Amino acid sequence: MRQCEKCGKGSIIRGARKKLRGKFNPTVKTRKYPNLQKSLIDGERLLVCTGCIRTAAKAK
Repeated sequence: MRQCEKCGKGSIIRGARKKLRGKFNPTVKTRKYPNLQKSLIDGERLLVCTGCIRTAAKAK
């Protein structure tokens, strides 16, 4: 499974509900992945999420 090497953020399973007219509301489960990018942080090339990249840029 792909994970952020800095904060550990990984994928989640999310249910989307289709609204139909009766009592039957099927939920379709899909897996959502974080936006991972290869980035140079602290002199190392890491696979990190975009939130960590933005936080590292603000710290500089």
